[in-house]
Amino acid sequence: METASNPRIRQVAEAFVRHVHAFASEVKLTEREFEFGIDFLNRIGQATNDSHNEGILFADAIGLSTLVCLLNNGNAGATETSAALLGPFWRASSPRTDNGGTIVRSPTPGPELFVTCEFIEASGKPIAGVEVDVWQSSPIGLYENQDETQADMNLRGKFTTDAAGRFGFRSVKPAGYPVPTDGPVGDMLRAQSRHPYRPAHLHFLGFKHGYKTLITQIFVDDDTHLESDVVFGVTRALIGDYRRHDNGTPPADGVSAPWYTLEHRFVMEPGEAVLPQPPIK
Repeated sequence: METASNPRIRQVAEAFVRHVHAFASEVKLTEREFEFGIDFLNRIGQATNDSHNEGILFADAIGLSTLVCLLNNGNAGATETSAALLGPFWRASSPRTDNGGTIVRSPTPGPELFVTCEFIEASGKPIAGVEVDVWQSSPIGLYENQDETQADMNLRGKFTTDAAGRFGFRSVKPAGYPVPTDGPVGDMLRAQSRHPYRPAHLHFLGFKHGYKTLITQIFVDDDTHLESDVVFGVTRALIGDYRRHDNGTPPADGVSAPWYTLEHRFVMEPGEAVLPQPPIK
């Protein structure tokens, strides 16, 4: 690889080959196991389509996505970070939604959730004009692209922070869910005797020129799978304060107890604003 003109390609490719050869040598990989592994990689590609990305799911389920996230945020993993893995369900064309509006676009039974968020710099200065994508699963643990009963773009929205760096929206409390297990990643989890569950969470993606794009998740604090997230995505910094309200004045007409509120502050760092490649269309 010495003749490769791009030094980064040369570095990455050399390291990859060195480590994959060392792996095969360490486990004394048999020919049958090698063939099984190649077939597994082929099946990952075959299971990927416009509404599902098995490659991202595989990287998530072996902890690689979270490792890359930590290496590139929070002082290379040495400090807590607001960043988290993108996951396989982000879509780039979420509908623009007014500040305080709802992202519930078809009947979605479940406890109502009212979210207020703030985007600031490390100094505490508010950041106005951040475009924020929000997406989540339903209270039965399904994203709208997995569930024919949900309208297109249900529980998705794109907001813009105001002069105080704030925005809010109305939704329903998300549920934890199993990652898709009908493909090769499911076979891997079963072979490893691992459960497939993610703790309940909301996804956020903050984008503004002059700031590093912030991709994150805020987890429901009472979920039973916080300690054993199948994709290793939970850190202390990402656990939210989802407050249950059983009495008092509802935040909107027609809301009955119990309802939940969440307030959260996100810190964006100066840097290059780059949007990721959408895992699904």
